[in-house]
Amino acid sequence: MSSVQFQLPNIRFVKRIVVGNDNPQNMRTEEEVNAAMALVNQCLSELPRGHIIGIEKNFGLYNIGEHQVVLQYLVYNIGFERKPMYLEQGN
Repeated sequence: MSSVQFQLPNIRFVKRIVVGNDNPQNMRTEEEVNAAMALVNQCLSELPRGHIIGIEKNFGLYNIGEHQVVLQYLVYNIGFERKPMYLEQGN
């Protein structure tokens, strides 16, 4: 394991990943939510390794027709010392 310790001033790139449904007009499928969670796991496990620098926990109460719907989602802010190549390839 590396002896270099994570330091916040070294962060040069932040990836913001939404996991869950944040827009009642455009609901995400289960596959899209799973893909977002897989991207979070990839960012935390592959090199260069990212570090979670913030988590936004949100919910919204919406009226759709006669129904009330509660949408909950998390936003992971993952910081890197440099932008990973796998994020440049289309994410």
